[in-house]
Amino acid sequence: MAHYKLQINGQSFEADVEADTPLLWVLRDNFGLVGTKYGCGIAQCGACTVHLNGNAVRSCSIPVSAVGTNKVTTIEGLSVGGNHPVQQAWDEVDVAQCGYCQAGQIMSASALLAKNPKPTEEQIYTAMNGNICRCGTYHRIREAIILASSKVK
Repeated sequence: MAHYKLQINGQSFEADVEADTPLLWVLRDNFGLVGTKYGCGIAQCGACTVHLNGNAVRSCSIPVSAVGTNKVTTIEGLSVGGNHPVQQAWDEVDVAQCGYCQAGQIMSASALLAKNPKPTEEQIYTAMNGNICRCGTYHRIREAIILASSKVK
C-alpha cells in the first residue's frame, strides 16, 4: 500500500492503494467518480478514457503510481453543468443510445478538438477509431464532433 495525492478535476484527492491499481478503479472506487466506465480492462474499447494533462488516455491501463503530478480530468470535470461544446453537440445530435461508451467517446472527442479545433473527417475517424460503441452510433458521433468543432473557438 502506498499513499497517492492526485489532482483530479481541479481538486486534490488522496488514496492509499497498491501502486499497480489502475487509475480507473481509484477514480471509481476511492473517489466515487463513476462516470468513467469499465469496458474491457485492456485499453482497447475506450470506455475508460480520461484526460491526463489534456491527452486522452485509457485509465484502465495506467497504474495510479504512474500519474504523479499530472492533472487528471474525468467526464465529471470536463465542464460545469455539461456545457462543453462536445457535450452540447452530443445532446443536439442525440448521439447516445445505451450511453455506456459515451463518457469515453466525449473525452476522446474533446481531447481531439482541444488539439485540433477544425479536424477533417479523416482526422476524426483516426482519433476516434479506438473507441468502441456497441450500439453503432459512429455516424452520429462523427456528426456531433463536426458540430462541436463549429462551436470551438
